[in-house]
Amino acid sequence: MTPAATPALSALDAYELWAETYAPAPHNPLMAAEQEAMVALLPDLRGRRVLDLACGTGRYASLVARAHAAHVVALDLSPAMLRRVAAGARVQASMERLPFANASFDVVISGLALGHAPDVVRWMHEAARVLAPGGTLLYSDFHPAASQRGLSRTFKDRSGRRHTVVQFCHSIEAQRHAAAAAGLTLQFVRELRAGIEFLEPFPGAQEFYQRQYGTPLVLVVRATRREPR
Repeated sequence: MTPAATPALSALDAYELWAETYAPAPHNPLMAAEQEAMVALLPDLRGRRVLDLACGTGRYASLVARAHAAHVVALDLSPAMLRRVAAGARVQASMERLPFANASFDVVISGLALGHAPDVVRWMHEAARVLAPGGTLLYSDFHPAASQRGLSRTFKDRSGRRHTVVQFCHSIEAQRHAAAAAGLTLQFVRELRAGIEFLEPFPGAQEFYQRQYGTPLVLVVRATRREPR
C-alpha cells in the first residue's frame, strides 16, 4: 500500500492489466505477512470442498490443493488472471453473484478482495450462502484504517507506469453486522499493524514504520456458518 496515485482503475480493468506481471505467490512483504496470518487460521482442508473467492492468479487455490482438499474452485472476474491459475477448476464470475448452489463448499477463502466489492452485505451473504452449515469463511483485506490514512492499492504495469485500484472502505463494524446478518459467527479477527505485527524489511521501511507506526494495514477474519436450529 502506498499513497494514492491517480487515476483509479476499476478492479476488473486493473487486474486485466496487472495479470501478466502478477505472481501466483506473495510478491511483496505485506502479502507475505498476510498469507502467513491466513495460513495460521486455516481449518483442516483434507477432503474438503474449497472455493478460492476472487482468486487472482490462484495463490490460495494452489495452497489448498497442496493441503489435499478434495475439490478446489478458483473464481475471479478477470479472465486474464484466471489464465494464470494452475490449480482447481476455474470459474469466471462476480464475487457478489456466485454461480453455485447453496452449501456447495466447506471452506471459502478470499485474500485481499473484499475491498473490491461495493456492497459488503451482498458479498458476505453470497460467501455464506455457498457455505455448508458449520463451514468456514476465511478472508483478508486491506484494513479500513489504512484507507482512512490515505493508503491505497497501487501497482506498476510492464512499462513502469503506476496505477491505483478502486478500493471500497468497509468498517470493521460494517463487516461484523454483515456477517451476523448472513448467518456467520466470527471466531477470529486479527490485525497486522505497521511496526508491530508487520515488521518486514523493504526499501523505505524505516521511514514508513516511523510515519505509520501502529496503523493497522491488514485485517484477517475467520467465521463459521451457523448450523440450522
